[in-house]
Amino acid sequence: MELWRQCTHWLIQCRVLPPSHRVTWDGAQVCELAQALRDGVLLCQLLNNLLPHAINLREVNLRPQMSQFLCLKNIRTFLSTCYEKFGLKRSELFEAFDLFDVQDFGKVIYTLSALSWTPIAQNKGIMPFPTEESVGDEDIYSGLSDQIDDTVEDDEDLYDCVENEEAEGDEVYEDLMRTEPLPMPHFMKPLQRFLKPQDVEIIFINIEDLLRVHTHFLKEMKEALANPSAPTLYQVFIKYKERFLIYGRYCSQVESASKHLDRVATAREDVQMKLEECSQRANNGRFTLRDLLMVPMQRVLKYHLLLQELVKHTQDATEKENLRLGLDAMRDLAQCVNEVKRDNETLRQITNFQLSIENLDQSLAHYGRPKIDGELKITSVERRSKMDRYAFLLDKALLICKRRGDTYDLKDFVNLHSFQVRDDSSGERDNKKWTHMFLLIEDQGAQGYELFFKTRELKKKWLEQFEMAISNIYPENATANGHDFQMFSFEDTTSCKACQMLLRGTFYQGYRCQRCRAPAHKECLGRVPPCGRHGQDFAGTMKKDKPHRRAQDKKRNELGLPKMEVCQEYYGLPPPPGAIGPFLRLSPGDIVELTKAEAEQNWWEGRNTSTNEVGWFPCNRVKPYVHGPPQDLSVHLWYAGPMERAAAESILTNRSDGTFLVRQRVKDAAEFAISIKYNVEVKHIKIMTAEGLFRITEKKAFRGLMELVEFYQQNSLKDCFKSLDTTLQFPFKEPERRAISKPPAGSTKYFGTAKARYDFCARDRSELSLKEGDIIKILNKKGQQGWWRGEIYGRVGWFPSNYVEEDYSEYC
Repeated sequence: MELWRQCTHWLIQCRVLPPSHRVTWDGAQVCELAQALRDGVLLCQLLNNLLPHAINLREVNLRPQMSQFLCLKNIRTFLSTCYEKFGLKRSELFEAFDLFDVQDFGKVIYTLSALSWTPIAQNKGIMPFPTEESVGDEDIYSGLSDQIDDTVEDDEDLYDCVENEEAEGDEVYEDLMRTEPLPMPHFMKPLQRFLKPQDVEIIFINIEDLLRVHTHFLKEMKEALANPSAPTLYQVFIKYKERFLIYGRYCSQVESASKHLDRVATAREDVQMKLEECSQRANNGRFTLRDLLMVPMQRVLKYHLLLQELVKHTQDATEKENLRLGLDAMRDLAQCVNEVKRDNETLRQITNFQLSIENLDQSLAHYGRPKIDGELKITSVERRSKMDRYAFLLDKALLICKRRGDTYDLKDFVNLHSFQVRDDSSGERDNKKWTHMFLLIEDQGAQGYELFFKTRELKKKWLEQFEMAISNIYPENATANGHDFQMFSFEDTTSCKACQMLLRGTFYQGYRCQRCRAPAHKECLGRVPPCGRHGQDFAGTMKKDKPHRRAQDKKRNELGLPKMEVCQEYYGLPPPPGAIGPFLRLSPGDIVELTKAEAEQNWWEGRNTSTNEVGWFPCNRVKPYVHGPPQDLSVHLWYAGPMERAAAESILTNRSDGTFLVRQRVKDAAEFAISIKYNVEVKHIKIMTAEGLFRITEKKAFRGLMELVEFYQQNSLKDCFKSLDTTLQFPFKEPERRAISKPPAGSTKYFGTAKARYDFCARDRSELSLKEGDIIKILNKKGQQGWWRGEIYGRVGWFPSNYVEEDYSEYC
């Protein structure tokens, strides 16, 4: 038997690995054992199983989320305990990176074998290994680091074997009072004689400021715990929330500081020797300066976890509620610190764009965050032939460039404030590249672009990012309560007027009212109190406007004005003359209800029943609408004829997700409904019919059922119903095709759930919007610090972890 399999068997006997773990399966590979051990958690628990309390588990990070610093700390704790308490020789121990980077997993197996033969281990009555001649398996350990990258998986079940010595309340207080070793007295001062002042500033950043704040914080915490008349613990945390924001700068620069330290040490042998001397004097060589530079970041991001434990162990209801206030403050701080780091990375990306684009005379940082960039083809009003271009999309602008090797020549700078996006699928052919297109149209119609993409999927990504960018410029509730909110970069630390939480990051952190200057998150715009300026007048105007508009609609319906069918598209070119009014977008087949029209005039006003937009258009783009004969629907594999809901459910219950039918409603033969199997349930969607058009949402109308079904066979229903992220995939009369159907969303592996405590509005297509009270399935916690990946209503994306309350019951 291979040595690693003997090692696996020994770990199971030691109650570290569960007997059913996949590393025991017939097809298991050694990389799966390496993956299970490489964060050091199970190794530390192994020593405690062999010798109770050999390691204080409060010193072990039980969920390090593959953080290199935390994993290495766990591994080094294991190694030092093997040496100090189990009597292993230094030569028998592997190096920390032998395991974490899987540089020499054979040495890890050797160390565990030596551990199994120690008297302490053998006294447990567990057979050591190897007990038999092992198959030569040295070759299987080579190249393991590459395999680890490919096979990494979250394996929460592993930690069922870890006896988590949960920190009781008193122990958490001790942890809060404990100060981590800082690199100032033992490193910074001695190195100042060896390093240039600019090197000291780059490597140590603002660590002196951190020490001053932390010293005062520790003093006030001690007073809060010792003196009943002093401010309570939660008040101290709330007080220091904004002072701790200086950690944002440190955390965003510490990675660069570590790299700079490596460069200096490599270039100068005297600095390298001094670093080793300082490390030996500070902690007997256990931690290097590079390790200790990470401590301040780990510390400030740990406060909310410690407070979370305190809340859990506090019985008094009032004290518990007060601690929750401190917990919220520290969660908010952690998210803000992480966002500063993330925004600095974004600004570096923007700087790279800026340096690569020639003829660009303005700062791209003024136009928001990058959304997407890539190759496309484009036509414009001035040039109708397709041109090869490379485009950069930001929140507020589109840069159209011509590629010249590694640089880009700016051809056009499009400010998105005055543009709208319109999808156009009329010329698309799946088997032909560069036919997938949408339009970018100026509001006044004087300028416009057609953007062509290589594939349908690429077009979809760009279209989603354009829609998100325009949503960021003109968000929902931007004018709520008399405000006029616009994206804004706040120079000073700012809290949201509605929720009082910090605006995250370093630029375009949120929105500011142009009238009263109130700051707010995008998701909070509708909850900001009424505007301090012109608020009453604005609200009054809005209230009067709605009945007036309803009266106009009623009058128009009573007059029975004629309807026209669009025979030629119109997207604002040529524009309506003078200040007559806005143009009306028209697509062939749209039905327009005339509101103003005279035979001798070339321009008519109407309402497009497909979009509900009202505007002006050239009269030669339409023709009288003639309601055609009814379509014969029985030829379609999806049409079921007259059918009740129960009958539809009976047909679809045992079919694959995505199977659907269209049925005539029995109670009203003029109405139809779609029934579709999704996520193990059968859903029913009413098809509304009015004015000869069919629709399932007010946003989009179709001239016939066939057109409606064809559209939603290609486009997800989630645009109409957020819980239905599926297309109409399989007509119910088609034979069952289970082998190629999509698995239900419920089959996705997830690690517990969380409940949204606040609304969150996504800024781009990679993020996940939340509403307070939503239940999110947690898919991954290994993204950028402070962000988790989750699923809700079939949508998957990243969201800030401090916006949710985790439900530990499902996986702890």
